Amino acid sequence: MNFLAHIYLSGNDEDVIIGNFIADGIKGKRYLKFPPSIAKGILLHRAIDTFTDAHPTVHQSTARLHKNYSHYSGVIVDILYDHFLAKNWSKYSNEPLDVYVQNFYGLLRKNFTILPARIQKMMPYMIADNWLLSYATVEGISKILAQMNVRTKGVSKMNLAVAELEEYYEEFDAEFTSFFDELIVFSKETLDSL
Repeated sequence: MNFLAHIYLSGNDEDVIIGNFIADGIKGKRYLKFPPSIAKGILLHRAIDTFTDAHPTVHQSTARLHKNYSHYSGVIVDILYDHFLAKNWSKYSNEPLDVYVQNFYGLLRKNFTILPARIQKMMPYMIADNWLLSYATVEGISKILAQMNVRTKGVSKMNLAVAELEEYYEEFDAEFTSFFDELIVFSKETLDSL
């Protein structure tokens, strides 16, 4: 899953949210250097990724993209699923998405010193371009995919995946909804067990 889903699945504990958000940059046992509640978020992130990567519904979504995007199809699906979470946000939260996102950006600012250097560099762009809110529109997702394509020096061709998003919009939406309902339950159980 991508940023918005990871943040949402962290619940209300700010340290767990921060840990989940920074987890991709924390390798191996380095999570042990963080306070226990941040480490919990890092471990939750890893569990979510493992669950997602093995899920048959996610495989169905990635299979639709594999011919054109090869091993990048999983990354693309993560981004597309964040679009459907943002688009359908009111099904999952009573707090408006724009308020939720601004609160998260405030949390990042408050915890800036413990963020890994890579995230400290990325954060101003994320906030200035309001990435998380932009996920709610196809245009916003198009920009994110274009940025990801630039990061792969054009190799991934991710910028073109908006065509599949538009062509198979209802299929991706249904797959996301089915999968995410299971992921919410899994994440709550995992949080309780950590």
